Amino acid sequence: MKQDFYFTTTPRPDVELTLDDGRIFTGKRGAKLEKFAKVIQGEDQPQIVGMVLDGSLRELTYPLQKDGVASLITMADADGARIYRRSLVFLLEVAFKHCFPEGLLTIDHSVSSGGYHCQIHNLNGFDRAELAKLDTYMQKLVQDDIPFVRETIPLQEAIDYFNAAGETDKVSLLKYRQRPDLVLYRANNVRDYHHGYMVPSSGYLKWFELELVDEGFVLRFPRRHTPNEIEPLGKFPTLLKTFKEYGEWLNKLGIPSVGALNDAIQTGHIDEVILVSEALHEMQISKIADQIYDNHDRIGVILIAGPSSSGKTTFSKRLSIQLVARGVNPFALEMDNFFVDRSKTPLLPNGNKDYESLRAMDLERLNHDVKALLAGQEVQLPHYNFISGMSEDGKIARLSKGDIVILEGIHGLNPSLLRDIDPANTFRIYISCLTQLNLDRHNRISTTDTRMLRRIVRDARDRGYTASQTIARWESVRVGEKRHIFPYQEHADVMFNSALAYEISTLKPLVEPLLRQVSFGTMEHIEAKRLLKFLEWFLPTTTEYVPDNSLLREFIGGSILTDFSMWQR
Repeated sequence: MKQDFYFTTTPRPDVELTLDDGRIFTGKRGAKLEKFAKVIQGEDQPQIVGMVLDGSLRELTYPLQKDGVASLITMADADGARIYRRSLVFLLEVAFKHCFPEGLLTIDHSVSSGGYHCQIHNLNGFDRAELAKLDTYMQKLVQDDIPFVRETIPLQEAIDYFNAAGETDKVSLLKYRQRPDLVLYRANNVRDYHHGYMVPSSGYLKWFELELVDEGFVLRFPRRHTPNEIEPLGKFPTLLKTFKEYGEWLNKLGIPSVGALNDAIQTGHIDEVILVSEALHEMQISKIADQIYDNHDRIGVILIAGPSSSGKTTFSKRLSIQLVARGVNPFALEMDNFFVDRSKTPLLPNGNKDYESLRAMDLERLNHDVKALLAGQEVQLPHYNFISGMSEDGKIARLSKGDIVILEGIHGLNPSLLRDIDPANTFRIYISCLTQLNLDRHNRISTTDTRMLRRIVRDARDRGYTASQTIARWESVRVGEKRHIFPYQEHADVMFNSALAYEISTLKPLVEPLLRQVSFGTMEHIEAKRLLKFLEWFLPTTTEYVPDNSLLREFIGGSILTDFSMWQR
Protein backbone atom coordinates (compact mmCIF):
# COMPACT_ATOMS: atom_id res chain seq x y z
CA MET A 1 0.00 0.00 0.00
CA LYS A 2 1.36 3.39 -1.00
CA GLN A 3 1.99 5.73 1.97
CA ASP A 4 0.86 9.29 1.31
CA PHE A 5 1.91 10.89 4.61
CA TYR A 6 5.13 10.70 6.54
CA PHE A 7 5.53 11.54 10.21
CA THR A 8 8.68 12.37 12.13
CA THR A 9 9.49 13.43 15.67
CA THR A 10 12.67 15.19 14.62
CA PRO A 11 12.23 18.82 13.58
CA ARG A 12 14.07 19.92 10.52
CA PRO A 13 17.23 21.90 11.33
CA ASP A 14 16.26 24.95 9.28
CA VAL A 15 13.43 27.49 9.47
CA GLU A 16 12.09 29.93 6.89
CA LEU A 17 11.40 33.62 7.38
CA THR A 18 9.00 35.01 4.79
CA LEU A 19 8.91 38.79 4.40
CA ASP A 20 5.72 40.62 3.53
CA ASP A 21 7.20 41.42 0.10
CA GLY A 22 7.41 37.69 -0.71
CA ARG A 23 11.14 37.14 -0.17
CA ILE A 24 12.04 33.98 1.75
CA PHE A 25 15.17 33.54 3.88
CA THR A 26 16.38 30.29 5.42
CA GLY A 27 18.42 29.94 8.60
CA LYS A 28 19.18 27.57 11.42
CA ARG A 29 16.38 26.85 13.86
CA GLY A 30 16.85 29.04 16.93
CA ALA A 31 18.82 31.68 15.04
CA LYS A 32 18.15 35.20 16.26
CA LEU A 33 16.26 37.59 14.02
CA GLU A 34 19.41 39.71 13.95
CA LYS A 35 21.08 37.05 11.77
CA PHE A 36 18.33 37.38 9.19
CA ALA A 37 18.33 41.19 9.46
CA LYS A 38 22.03 41.41 8.59
CA VAL A 39 21.42 39.43 5.40
CA ILE A 40 18.30 41.43 4.52
CA GLN A 41 19.74 44.87 5.32
CA GLY A 42 20.15 46.92 2.14
CA GLU A 43 22.93 49.46 1.74
CA ASP A 44 20.58 52.39 1.18
CA GLN A 45 17.85 51.08 3.47
CA PRO A 46 17.20 52.62 6.92
CA GLN A 47 18.70 50.56 9.72
CA ILE A 48 16.60 47.52 10.66
CA VAL A 49 16.07 47.56 14.43
CA GLY A 50 13.19 45.10 14.92
CA MET A 51 10.58 42.94 13.20
CA VAL A 52 6.87 42.25 13.38
CA LEU A 53 6.84 38.45 13.45
CA ASP A 54 3.50 36.67 13.02
CA GLY A 55 1.63 39.74 14.24
CA SER A 56 3.84 40.56 17.26
CA LEU A 57 6.64 43.10 17.57
CA ARG A 58 9.94 41.35 18.35
CA GLU A 59 13.46 42.40 19.24
CA LEU A 60 16.23 41.30 16.93
CA THR A 61 17.53 39.07 19.73
CA TYR A 62 14.36 36.94 19.45
CA PRO A 63 15.17 33.34 18.38
CA LEU A 64 13.23 32.00 15.40
CA GLN A 65 12.06 28.51 16.39
CA LYS A 66 9.53 27.95 13.60
CA ASP A 67 8.67 29.27 10.15
CA GLY A 68 7.29 32.79 10.34
CA VAL A 69 6.06 35.78 8.36
CA ALA A 70 7.71 39.10 9.17
CA SER A 71 7.64 42.81 8.41
CA LEU A 72 10.82 44.81 8.88
CA ILE A 73 10.90 47.60 11.45
CA THR A 74 13.42 50.30 10.61
CA MET A 75 14.38 53.66 12.03
CA ALA A 76 11.89 55.20 9.59
CA ASP A 77 8.99 53.49 11.41
CA ALA A 78 7.35 54.73 14.62
CA ASP A 79 8.23 51.56 16.55
CA GLY A 80 11.72 51.54 15.08
CA ALA A 81 12.32 55.15 16.08
CA ARG A 82 11.23 54.32 19.63
CA ILE A 83 13.56 51.30 19.76
CA TYR A 84 16.51 53.37 18.52
CA ARG A 85 15.92 56.31 20.85
CA ARG A 86 15.33 54.09 23.86
CA SER A 87 18.56 52.19 23.14
CA LEU A 88 20.43 55.46 22.67
CA VAL A 89 19.27 56.63 26.11
CA PHE A 90 20.65 53.40 27.59
CA LEU A 91 23.96 53.97 25.79
CA LEU A 92 24.06 57.50 27.22
CA GLU A 93 23.33 56.14 30.69
CA VAL A 94 26.13 53.54 30.45
CA ALA A 95 28.62 56.18 29.27
CA PHE A 96 27.52 58.74 31.86
CA LYS A 97 27.95 56.30 34.76
CA HIS A 98 31.45 55.50 33.53
CA CYS A 99 32.48 59.15 33.05
CA PHE A 100 30.68 60.71 36.02
CA PRO A 101 29.93 57.99 38.62
CA GLU A 102 28.83 60.55 41.23
CA GLY A 103 26.46 62.41 38.90
CA LEU A 104 22.75 61.93 38.28
CA LEU A 105 21.35 61.96 34.76
CA THR A 106 17.71 62.82 34.03
CA ILE A 107 16.08 62.45 30.61
CA ASP A 108 13.86 65.50 30.82
CA HIS A 109 11.75 66.02 27.69
CA SER A 110 11.88 65.95 23.90
CA VAL A 111 12.81 68.73 21.49
CA SER A 112 10.99 68.96 18.19
CA SER A 113 14.06 68.83 15.94
CA GLY A 114 14.89 65.35 17.21
CA GLY A 115 16.40 64.98 20.64
CA TYR A 116 15.98 64.74 24.41
CA HIS A 117 16.81 67.51 26.80
CA CYS A 118 18.90 66.07 29.65
CA GLN A 119 19.67 67.48 33.08
CA ILE A 120 22.73 66.84 35.23
CA HIS A 121 22.70 66.80 39.03
CA ASN A 122 25.31 66.28 41.76
CA LEU A 123 28.16 67.68 39.67
CA ASN A 124 29.98 70.92 40.39
CA GLY A 125 29.88 71.91 36.76
CA PHE A 126 29.15 70.51 33.33
CA ASP A 127 30.72 72.35 30.44
CA ARG A 128 31.96 71.60 26.93
CA ALA A 129 34.94 69.64 28.24
CA GLU A 130 32.70 67.26 30.20
CA LEU A 131 30.32 66.96 27.26
CA ALA A 132 33.23 66.11 24.92
CA LYS A 133 34.40 63.45 27.38
CA LEU A 134 30.93 61.93 27.42
CA ASP A 135 30.63 62.03 23.63
CA THR A 136 34.05 60.40 23.14
CA TYR A 137 33.18 57.51 25.42
CA MET A 138 29.79 56.98 23.76
CA GLN A 139 31.55 56.82 20.38
CA LYS A 140 33.98 54.26 21.81
CA LEU A 141 31.09 52.10 23.04
CA VAL A 142 29.58 52.22 19.55
CA GLN A 143 32.90 51.14 18.01
CA ASP A 144 33.29 48.34 20.58
CA ASP A 145 29.76 47.09 19.73
CA ILE A 146 29.03 45.90 23.26
CA PRO A 147 25.95 43.68 23.67
CA PHE A 148 22.79 44.89 25.42
CA VAL A 149 22.00 41.76 27.41
CA ARG A 150 18.33 41.17 28.22
CA GLU A 151 17.69 39.68 31.68
CA THR A 152 14.38 38.68 33.26
CA ILE A 153 14.70 38.72 37.05
CA PRO A 154 12.26 38.43 39.99
CA LEU A 155 10.62 41.74 40.82
CA GLN A 156 11.90 41.79 44.41
CA GLU A 157 15.46 41.27 43.18
CA ALA A 158 15.04 44.30 40.89
CA ILE A 159 13.65 46.40 43.75
CA ASP A 160 16.58 45.39 45.99
CA TYR A 161 19.04 46.25 43.21
CA PHE A 162 17.64 49.73 42.59
CA ASN A 163 17.28 50.34 46.32
CA ALA A 164 20.97 49.60 46.83
CA ALA A 165 21.80 51.88 43.89
CA GLY A 166 19.83 54.77 45.43
CA GLU A 167 17.35 54.83 42.52
CA THR A 168 14.40 55.80 44.72
CA ASP A 169 12.21 56.86 41.76
CA LYS A 170 12.46 53.35 40.29
CA VAL A 171 11.78 51.71 43.66
CA SER A 172 8.69 53.87 44.08
CA LEU A 173 7.49 52.87 40.60
CA LEU A 174 8.18 49.15 40.97
CA LYS A 175 6.35 48.66 44.27
CA TYR A 176 3.05 48.97 42.37
CA ARG A 177 4.02 46.57 39.57
CA GLN A 178 1.53 43.70 39.19
CA ARG A 179 3.84 41.30 37.35
CA PRO A 180 6.18 39.00 39.35
CA ASP A 181 9.26 39.78 37.28
CA LEU A 182 11.00 42.58 35.41
CA VAL A 183 13.13 42.78 32.27
CA LEU A 184 16.46 44.56 32.76
CA TYR A 185 19.13 45.34 30.20
CA ARG A 186 22.82 45.07 31.03
CA ALA A 187 25.87 46.61 29.35
CA ASN A 188 29.35 47.10 30.87
CA ASN A 189 28.01 46.14 34.31
CA VAL A 190 25.29 48.81 34.13
CA ARG A 191 21.77 47.44 34.59
CA ASP A 192 18.53 49.33 34.13
CA TYR A 193 14.90 48.95 33.25
CA HIS A 194 13.69 50.52 30.01
CA HIS A 195 10.05 50.50 29.00
CA GLY A 196 10.11 48.71 25.65
CA TYR A 197 12.44 46.87 23.29
CA MET A 198 16.10 47.60 22.53
CA VAL A 199 18.63 47.01 19.75
CA PRO A 200 20.97 44.02 20.29
CA SER A 201 24.14 46.03 20.81
CA SER A 202 25.72 49.47 20.89
CA GLY A 203 27.05 49.15 17.33
CA TYR A 204 23.58 49.96 15.98
CA LEU A 205 23.67 53.45 17.54
CA LYS A 206 25.84 55.27 15.02
CA TRP A 207 23.71 58.39 14.65
CA PHE A 208 23.73 60.78 17.57
CA GLU A 209 25.14 64.10 18.72
CA LEU A 210 25.45 65.88 22.05
CA GLU A 211 24.87 69.61 22.23
CA LEU A 212 25.27 71.82 25.28
CA VAL A 213 22.25 73.97 26.18
CA ASP A 214 21.21 75.99 29.19
CA GLU A 215 20.93 73.83 32.30
CA GLY A 216 22.08 70.63 30.61
CA PHE A 217 22.51 69.21 27.13
CA VAL A 218 20.50 67.70 24.29
CA LEU A 219 20.95 64.13 23.12
CA ARG A 220 20.35 64.45 19.36
CA PHE A 221 19.05 61.63 17.15
CA PRO A 222 17.62 61.26 13.62
CA ARG A 223 13.96 61.87 12.93
CA ARG A 224 11.95 59.27 11.07
CA HIS A 225 11.93 61.04 7.70
CA THR A 226 15.75 61.40 7.80
CA PRO A 227 16.78 58.18 9.59
CA ASN A 228 20.46 58.51 8.68
CA GLU A 229 20.81 62.23 9.35
CA ILE A 230 20.58 64.58 12.30
CA GLU A 231 18.82 67.86 11.68
CA PRO A 232 20.26 71.12 13.03
CA LEU A 233 19.13 71.91 16.55
CA GLY A 234 16.68 74.76 16.43
CA LYS A 235 16.18 77.36 19.10
CA PHE A 236 13.24 76.64 21.37
CA PRO A 237 13.45 79.11 24.27
CA THR A 238 9.69 79.35 24.79
CA LEU A 239 9.24 75.57 24.67
CA LEU A 240 12.09 74.98 27.13
CA LYS A 241 10.66 77.63 29.46
CA THR A 242 7.25 75.96 29.34
CA PHE A 243 8.69 72.54 30.16
CA LYS A 244 10.69 74.05 33.02
CA GLU A 245 7.59 75.74 34.44
CA TYR A 246 5.66 72.49 34.35
CA GLY A 247 8.53 70.73 36.11
CA GLU A 248 8.25 73.33 38.85
CA TRP A 249 4.49 72.66 39.01
CA LEU A 250 5.16 68.97 39.56
CA ASN A 251 7.55 69.81 42.37
CA LYS A 252 4.86 71.96 43.97
CA LEU A 253 2.48 69.02 43.70
CA GLY A 254 5.07 66.62 45.12
CA ILE A 255 4.66 64.44 42.02
CA PRO A 256 8.12 64.19 40.37
CA SER A 257 7.40 60.76 38.83
CA VAL A 258 4.67 58.16 38.30
CA GLY A 259 5.63 56.35 41.50
CA ALA A 260 4.79 59.48 43.51
CA LEU A 261 1.48 59.83 41.62
CA ASN A 262 0.62 56.23 42.51
CA ASP A 263 1.50 56.99 46.14
CA ALA A 264 -1.00 59.87 46.13
CA ILE A 265 -3.72 57.59 44.74
CA GLN A 266 -2.92 54.78 47.16
CA THR A 267 -2.98 57.07 50.22
CA GLY A 268 -6.19 58.85 49.20
CA HIS A 269 -4.62 62.21 48.35
CA ILE A 270 -5.34 62.23 44.63
CA ASP A 271 -8.15 64.77 45.20
CA GLU A 272 -5.53 67.26 46.39
CA VAL A 273 -3.35 66.57 43.33
CA ILE A 274 -6.34 67.11 41.02
CA LEU A 275 -7.50 70.33 42.66
CA VAL A 276 -4.03 71.87 42.80
CA SER A 277 -3.32 70.81 39.19
CA GLU A 278 -6.52 72.51 38.07
CA ALA A 279 -5.72 75.60 40.15
CA LEU A 280 -2.34 75.86 38.45
CA HIS A 281 -4.07 75.68 35.06
CA GLU A 282 -6.51 78.41 36.03
CA MET A 283 -3.66 80.56 37.32
CA GLN A 284 -1.82 80.23 34.02
CA ILE A 285 -4.94 81.06 31.97
CA SER A 286 -5.53 84.06 34.21
CA LYS A 287 -1.96 85.27 33.60
CA ILE A 288 -2.47 85.02 29.84
CA ALA A 289 -5.75 86.95 30.14
CA ASP A 290 -3.89 89.65 32.11
CA GLN A 291 -1.32 89.95 29.31
CA ILE A 292 -4.08 90.38 26.75
CA TYR A 293 -5.99 92.86 28.89
CA ASP A 294 -2.89 94.95 29.52
CA ASN A 295 -2.50 95.27 25.75
CA HIS A 296 -6.14 95.15 24.64
CA ASP A 297 -5.95 98.64 23.12
CA ARG A 298 -3.68 97.26 20.38
CA ILE A 299 -4.77 93.59 20.25
CA GLY A 300 -7.58 92.88 17.82
CA VAL A 301 -7.05 89.16 17.16
CA ILE A 302 -6.07 86.28 19.43
CA LEU A 303 -4.61 83.40 17.41
CA ILE A 304 -4.61 79.94 19.01
CA ALA A 305 -2.90 76.89 17.55
CA GLY A 306 -1.88 73.49 18.83
CA PRO A 307 -1.73 69.82 17.84
CA SER A 308 -4.61 67.38 17.99
CA SER A 309 -6.11 66.69 21.42
CA SER A 310 -4.22 69.51 23.10
CA GLY A 311 -7.45 70.94 24.54
CA LYS A 312 -7.71 74.03 22.32
CA THR A 313 -11.51 74.21 22.48
CA THR A 314 -11.80 74.20 26.26
CA PHE A 315 -8.81 76.49 26.64
CA SER A 316 -10.37 79.05 24.27
CA LYS A 317 -13.61 79.07 26.27
CA ARG A 318 -11.86 79.36 29.63
CA LEU A 319 -9.73 82.19 28.27
CA SER A 320 -12.90 83.90 26.99
CA ILE A 321 -14.42 83.75 30.47
CA GLN A 322 -11.31 85.30 31.98
CA LEU A 323 -11.38 88.07 29.37
CA VAL A 324 -15.06 88.83 30.01
CA ALA A 325 -14.30 89.07 33.71
CA ARG A 326 -11.84 91.83 32.76
CA GLY A 327 -14.37 93.67 30.61
CA VAL A 328 -13.13 92.38 27.24
CA ASN A 329 -15.69 90.71 24.95
CA PRO A 330 -14.25 87.92 22.76
CA PHE A 331 -15.75 86.88 19.42
CA ALA A 332 -14.97 83.33 18.32
CA LEU A 333 -14.32 83.18 14.57
CA GLU A 334 -14.34 79.58 13.30
CA MET A 335 -11.46 78.98 10.89
CA ASP A 336 -13.16 75.86 9.46
CA ASN A 337 -15.79 78.11 7.84
CA PHE A 338 -13.13 79.65 5.59
CA PHE A 339 -12.33 76.54 3.54
CA VAL A 340 -12.30 76.99 -0.20
CA ASP A 341 -14.88 75.02 -2.18
CA ARG A 342 -13.90 71.36 -2.28
CA SER A 343 -13.26 71.51 -6.02
CA LYS A 344 -10.51 74.09 -5.37
CA THR A 345 -8.77 72.16 -2.57
CA PRO A 346 -5.07 71.55 -3.36
CA LEU A 347 -3.90 68.01 -3.93
CA LEU A 348 -1.27 65.87 -2.25
CA PRO A 349 1.35 64.06 -4.39
CA ASN A 350 -0.80 60.91 -4.21
CA GLY A 351 -3.78 62.77 -5.68
CA ASN A 352 -5.79 63.04 -2.45
CA LYS A 353 -7.13 66.42 -1.37
CA ASP A 354 -4.91 68.23 1.13
CA TYR A 355 -7.39 69.75 3.56
CA GLU A 356 -4.60 70.67 5.96
CA SER A 357 -2.77 72.87 3.49
CA LEU A 358 -2.88 76.62 4.09
CA ARG A 359 -4.04 76.90 0.47
CA ALA A 360 -7.18 74.97 1.45
CA MET A 361 -8.23 78.17 3.23
CA ASP A 362 -9.82 81.17 1.52
CA LEU A 363 -7.16 83.54 2.81
CA GLU A 364 -8.43 86.52 0.85
CA ARG A 365 -11.91 86.18 2.38
CA LEU A 366 -10.50 85.57 5.86
CA ASN A 367 -8.26 88.63 5.76
CA HIS A 368 -11.07 90.80 4.36
CA ASP A 369 -13.57 89.71 7.02
CA VAL A 370 -11.15 90.09 9.94
CA LYS A 371 -10.14 93.59 8.79
CA ALA A 372 -13.79 94.57 8.39
CA LEU A 373 -14.70 93.22 11.85
CA LEU A 374 -11.84 95.12 13.47
CA ALA A 375 -13.02 98.28 11.69
CA GLY A 376 -16.46 97.88 13.28
CA GLN A 377 -18.18 97.03 10.00
CA GLU A 378 -21.06 94.61 9.60
CA VAL A 379 -19.77 91.40 8.02
CA GLN A 380 -21.56 88.54 6.27
CA LEU A 381 -19.48 85.62 7.49
CA PRO A 382 -19.19 82.39 5.49
CA HIS A 383 -20.40 78.97 6.58
CA TYR A 384 -18.73 75.92 5.11
CA ASN A 385 -21.08 73.06 4.28
CA PHE A 386 -19.03 69.91 4.86
CA ILE A 387 -21.65 67.77 3.12
CA SER A 388 -21.76 69.71 -0.16
CA GLY A 389 -18.20 70.95 0.08
CA MET A 390 -19.35 74.50 -0.71
CA SER A 391 -19.12 77.81 1.08
CA GLU A 392 -22.48 79.32 2.04
CA ASP A 393 -23.64 82.49 3.77
CA GLY A 394 -23.33 82.28 7.53
CA LYS A 395 -24.22 84.65 10.34
CA ILE A 396 -23.90 88.41 10.19
CA ALA A 397 -21.60 89.93 12.80
CA ARG A 398 -20.44 93.34 13.92
CA LEU A 399 -17.94 93.98 16.70
CA SER A 400 -18.26 96.73 19.26
CA LYS A 401 -15.33 98.89 20.28
CA GLY A 402 -12.90 96.89 22.40
CA ASP A 403 -14.12 93.47 21.21
CA ILE A 404 -11.43 90.92 20.33
CA VAL A 405 -11.55 88.19 17.68
CA ILE A 406 -10.46 84.71 18.77
CA LEU A 407 -9.30 82.57 15.83
CA GLU A 408 -8.42 78.94 16.58
CA GLY A 409 -7.01 76.38 14.14
CA ILE A 410 -3.93 74.48 12.98
CA HIS A 411 -2.66 77.47 10.96
CA GLY A 412 -3.13 79.95 13.79
CA LEU A 413 0.59 80.70 14.16
CA ASN A 414 1.47 80.67 10.46
CA PRO A 415 2.58 84.24 9.54
CA SER A 416 0.91 83.85 6.14
CA LEU A 417 -2.55 83.30 7.60
CA LEU A 418 -3.40 86.96 8.30
CA ARG A 419 -0.92 88.62 5.98
CA ASP A 420 -3.04 91.81 5.78
CA ILE A 421 -3.24 92.21 9.58
CA ASP A 422 -0.46 94.03 11.41
CA PRO A 423 1.27 91.43 13.68
CA ALA A 424 1.31 94.11 16.38
CA ASN A 425 -2.49 93.77 16.51
CA THR A 426 -2.37 90.03 17.21
CA PHE A 427 -1.66 87.87 20.25
CA ARG A 428 -0.49 84.34 19.47
CA ILE A 429 -0.96 81.36 21.77
CA TYR A 430 0.45 77.88 21.33
CA ILE A 431 -1.22 75.13 23.36
CA SER A 432 0.00 71.58 23.72
CA CYS A 433 0.06 68.70 26.17
CA LEU A 434 3.74 68.95 27.14
CA THR A 435 4.01 66.04 29.54
CA GLN A 436 6.84 66.47 32.04
CA LEU A 437 5.81 63.64 34.36
CA ASN A 438 8.02 60.61 33.59
CA LEU A 439 8.03 56.99 34.75
CA ASP A 440 11.45 57.61 36.29
CA ARG A 441 14.63 59.56 35.54
CA HIS A 442 15.46 57.46 32.47
CA ASN A 443 12.02 56.52 31.12
CA ARG A 444 10.14 59.51 29.76
CA ILE A 445 6.45 59.69 28.90
CA SER A 446 5.82 60.80 25.34
CA THR A 447 3.61 63.86 24.94
CA THR A 448 2.29 62.19 21.79
CA ASP A 449 1.14 59.14 23.76
CA THR A 450 -0.79 61.30 26.21
CA ARG A 451 -2.57 63.08 23.37
CA MET A 452 -3.37 59.79 21.66
CA LEU A 453 -4.98 58.41 24.85
CA ARG A 454 -7.06 61.58 25.11
CA ARG A 455 -8.18 61.24 21.49
CA ILE A 456 -9.04 57.52 21.72
CA VAL A 457 -11.39 58.23 24.63
CA ARG A 458 -12.96 61.29 22.98
CA ASP A 459 -13.36 59.65 19.57
CA ALA A 460 -15.11 56.65 21.11
CA ARG A 461 -17.51 58.83 23.11
CA ASP A 462 -18.27 61.65 20.66
CA ARG A 463 -17.67 60.15 17.22
CA GLY A 464 -18.29 56.42 17.61
CA TYR A 465 -14.78 55.52 16.45
CA THR A 466 -13.06 52.39 17.67
CA ALA A 467 -9.58 52.59 19.17
CA SER A 468 -8.34 50.80 16.06
CA GLN A 469 -9.78 53.52 13.81
CA THR A 470 -8.25 56.31 15.90
CA ILE A 471 -4.85 54.63 15.96
CA ALA A 472 -5.00 54.05 12.19
CA ARG A 473 -5.63 57.77 11.59
CA TRP A 474 -2.98 58.95 14.05
CA GLU A 475 -0.05 58.77 11.64
CA SER A 476 -1.68 61.15 9.15
CA VAL A 477 -2.59 63.47 12.04
CA ARG A 478 1.04 63.53 13.13
CA VAL A 479 2.22 64.28 9.58
CA GLY A 480 -0.10 67.29 9.45
CA GLU A 481 1.15 68.54 12.82
CA LYS A 482 4.77 68.33 11.73
CA ARG A 483 3.97 70.28 8.54
CA HIS A 484 1.63 72.95 9.83
CA ILE A 485 1.93 73.36 13.60
CA PHE A 486 5.30 72.46 15.10
CA PRO A 487 7.40 74.64 12.75
CA TYR A 488 5.60 77.75 14.04
CA GLN A 489 5.37 77.02 17.77
CA GLU A 490 8.14 79.46 18.64
CA HIS A 491 6.17 82.25 16.91
CA ALA A 492 3.82 82.24 19.89
CA ASP A 493 3.74 85.09 22.39
CA VAL A 494 2.89 82.53 25.08
CA MET A 495 2.68 78.77 25.40
CA PHE A 496 0.08 77.03 27.48
CA ASN A 497 0.79 73.52 28.70
CA SER A 498 -2.49 71.61 28.88
CA ALA A 499 -0.94 68.53 30.53
CA LEU A 500 -2.36 67.50 33.90
CA ALA A 501 -0.26 65.42 36.28
CA TYR A 502 -3.13 63.07 37.13
CA GLU A 503 -4.73 62.62 33.71
CA ILE A 504 -3.29 59.27 32.60
CA SER A 505 -4.53 57.65 35.82
CA THR A 506 -7.97 59.10 35.07
CA LEU A 507 -7.89 58.06 31.41
CA LYS A 508 -6.69 54.53 32.23
CA PRO A 509 -10.02 52.87 33.20
CA LEU A 510 -11.71 54.58 30.23
CA VAL A 511 -9.16 53.73 27.55
CA GLU A 512 -8.07 50.20 28.54
CA PRO A 513 -11.34 48.50 27.49
CA LEU A 514 -11.16 50.30 24.14
CA LEU A 515 -7.57 49.20 23.52
CA ARG A 516 -8.36 45.58 24.38
CA GLN A 517 -10.91 45.49 21.54
CA VAL A 518 -8.26 46.03 18.85
CA SER A 519 -7.97 42.90 16.72
CA PHE A 520 -4.79 40.79 16.84
CA GLY A 521 -2.74 40.57 13.67
CA THR A 522 -3.00 44.27 12.81
CA MET A 523 -0.47 47.08 13.18
CA GLU A 524 -3.08 48.82 15.34
CA HIS A 525 -2.97 45.86 17.73
CA ILE A 526 0.78 46.28 18.16
CA GLU A 527 0.25 49.92 19.11
CA ALA A 528 -2.66 49.06 21.41
CA LYS A 529 -0.54 46.42 23.15
CA ARG A 530 2.26 48.94 23.66
CA LEU A 531 -0.12 51.46 25.20
CA LEU A 532 -1.68 48.81 27.46
CA LYS A 533 1.75 47.84 28.76
CA PHE A 534 2.52 51.49 29.37
CA LEU A 535 -0.73 51.96 31.32
CA GLU A 536 0.19 49.09 33.64
CA TRP A 537 2.51 51.48 35.47
CA PHE A 538 -0.40 53.69 36.58
CA LEU A 539 -2.91 53.09 39.34
CA PRO A 540 -6.40 54.07 38.15
CA THR A 541 -8.49 56.86 39.58
CA THR A 542 -12.05 58.00 38.94
CA THR A 543 -13.42 61.15 37.36
CA GLU A 544 -15.17 62.09 40.60
CA TYR A 545 -12.90 64.97 41.53
CA VAL A 546 -12.27 66.30 38.00
CA PRO A 547 -13.90 69.79 37.80
CA ASP A 548 -16.61 70.23 35.18
CA ASN A 549 -14.59 72.99 33.44
CA SER A 550 -11.34 70.98 33.32
CA LEU A 551 -9.55 70.64 30.00
CA LEU A 552 -9.64 66.90 30.62
CA ARG A 553 -13.46 67.04 30.47
CA GLU A 554 -13.15 67.81 26.75
CA PHE A 555 -12.04 64.19 26.37
CA ILE A 556 -13.70 62.24 29.17
CA GLY A 557 -17.04 64.04 28.93
CA GLY A 558 -19.10 66.02 31.41
CA SER A 559 -17.77 69.46 30.48
CA ILE A 560 -19.94 72.42 31.45
CA LEU A 561 -18.30 74.29 28.54
CA THR A 562 -19.47 71.98 25.74
CA ASP A 563 -22.30 74.28 24.61
CA PHE A 564 -20.89 77.44 26.15
CA SER A 565 -20.71 80.62 24.04
CA MET A 566 -19.85 84.16 25.10
CA TRP A 567 -21.06 85.90 21.95
CA GLN A 568 -24.45 87.45 22.45
CA ARG A 569 -25.83 90.22 20.26
